[in-house]
Amino acid sequence: MTTRTLHIISALSMTWGAVASAAPDDFISPLIGSLEAGVLCAQDSGIARDAPDTVAGTTHIVENAPPFISTGRVVPAVIGVGFGVKSSVMMDGGLDTVRMTVTHPPLFGSGATEQSFITSIGAQGAPGITFYQFDYDYELALGDWTMTASAGGMTLYQQTFTVVAPSLLPELAGLCGYSDYLS
Repeated sequence: MTTRTLHIISALSMTWGAVASAAPDDFISPLIGSLEAGVLCAQDSGIARDAPDTVAGTTHIVENAPPFISTGRVVPAVIGVGFGVKSSVMMDGGLDTVRMTVTHPPLFGSGATEQSFITSIGAQGAPGITFYQFDYDYELALGDWTMTASAGGMTLYQQTFTVVAPSLLPELAGLCGYSDYLS
C-alpha cells in the first residue's frame, strides 16, 4: 500500500465516523450558521417558563449554556442528564420564536410521544442552546428522541439522540455525578 492510499483510507475512515454518528433523518437548514449537538449535565436554573405543550408544563431557562460532556448522540437514561443543540442562524439578531418539537417513545404514565415549546436560536457568533433534561422518572423512555426546530413553517434543524439503559454508559452518567442512579 502506498502512502497516498493510506491517506485516502484515513480520510474515508474519519468521514465515515462522522456520518455514522448522525441519524439518517438529521437535517440542518442552510439558514443555520452553526450547530453542535451533545450530552450535558442538568442545570439548576431556578427559572421556569410556561410550556403548556409539555408534560411537565414548564421548561428551564438558563443564562449560560452548559458545556457538552459528550458530542455523541447516545444518552444514558438517568435523572440529571440532558441532551441538546447549540446553534446559531446566519442573520443578525437570531430568532426568538422557534418552536421546538421533541418526539420520543411513550412516556411512562401519560403515554405522551410528543412535546413542544418556544425557544430561540442565537445570532451568528452567539449561539443559543436548547436542550431536554431528565427531571422525572416518567421521562426515562428508551429509544430515539428527535428535536426539531422550526419557524414560519420551515424546519431549521432536526437532530436525533438515542436514550439507552444507564448500564450501557456508566462513565457518562458518572461525569454528571449521578452514578447512584445506576444501581
